[in-house]
Amino acid sequence: MKQVIVIGGGASGLMAAYAAAAGGNRVTLLEKNEKLGKKIYITGKGRCNVTNDCAPEEFLAHVVGGAKFLTRAAYAFPPASTMAFFEERGLPLKVERGNRVFPVSDHASDVTKTLERACRDVGVEIVLNAPVECIEAENSCVCAVHAQGARHLADAVVLATGGCSYPSTGSTGDGYRFARQLGHTCTPCRPSLVGIELRENVQPAQGVSLKNVTLTATCGKKTIYSEMGELLFTHYGISGPLVLTLSARINGTKGVEAKDVALTLDFKPALDEGKIESRLLRDFTERKNEAMKNVMRGLLPAGVVGIVLDRAKIARDKQANAVTREERRALVQALKALPLTPTALRGFQEAVVTAGGVSLKEVDPATMQSKLVNGLYLCGEVLDCDAYTGGFNLQIAFCTGYLAGTSI
Repeated sequence: MKQVIVIGGGASGLMAAYAAAAGGNRVTLLEKNEKLGKKIYITGKGRCNVTNDCAPEEFLAHVVGGAKFLTRAAYAFPPASTMAFFEERGLPLKVERGNRVFPVSDHASDVTKTLERACRDVGVEIVLNAPVECIEAENSCVCAVHAQGARHLADAVVLATGGCSYPSTGSTGDGYRFARQLGHTCTPCRPSLVGIELRENVQPAQGVSLKNVTLTATCGKKTIYSEMGELLFTHYGISGPLVLTLSARINGTKGVEAKDVALTLDFKPALDEGKIESRLLRDFTERKNEAMKNVMRGLLPAGVVGIVLDRAKIARDKQANAVTREERRALVQALKALPLTPTALRGFQEAVVTAGGVSLKEVDPATMQSKLVNGLYLCGEVLDCDAYTGGFNLQIAFCTGYLAGTSI
């Protein structure tokens, strides 16, 4: 029996603590916050997208960074195992669009409660309000953890402190500091699954959500992203599922930053230019004496109309019967390929996950144990692993946490 200290009471830490204790070890979980799973509470808009109901190979296909490294973990504890873990402990789950898995209750708190109950059932000692100061090692072996002035002896330590995203939940990069102090290197951290700031002023469209639009991103002559889905206009630019995924793609494309990318937005991907022009001609004929700002309401939400008309250089009060052929063609182009100019990704305060972290070259993918420090295990967002939106990042947390715990 080993004395195991788990640092961090989020998704990966709770799973690691459970798995280590279920294997017969004495486990103490140290959490710096006043409650467990603080970040879990805000995932999935408060509903918690637990995982994605897919096969391990499909899960790995949605990993942006670290897919090869995660292969062993993905098969050791696949999404089906995550779902079974919760359902067998009394938390019914449901599968929604895109195979996203949520608790039937739609309460993220139920996910945390289930994890906490599972830990307590196998004897995990949970200590709240216990910020860790450092991890002590002798002869390249962990031996103790210092927290609140107390020295906790340890045969194994699990570093599950999260990344830098949503620092208000306690994810303030502590794990990177601990890892560096023990000799590990960390790749640069970047906010991922986050909104994108634009040079264009889109504030009039703030709050407008568009479904079934296509967002395309190019860098030079190369298309790095083109998908149809949902997009949200904000005071700073754009967000929503399409944009969050694009931010991860930008992070995963070597040498590319947001400012290097050109975007186009297709409002009507199901219609070609000819069909859109026919629709415009019909609307212009039927509503020939009306202002364009009103005529266009048949095609677009009110907040977006002005942005599209400005791009086509058509006055908003201009009557439909006064629109020239050239203006109509420009309007078709604006509807099929509205150009948008990114300036930056939003910061860690709004990022769902962190891209970057402890170098995967220094961690054994078969056990999650450090290759540099015996008895040190790393899991979850502290690792240089991240994935697209849809439950895949929580699945990384659960499978790496489970593998770390069982390996101990």
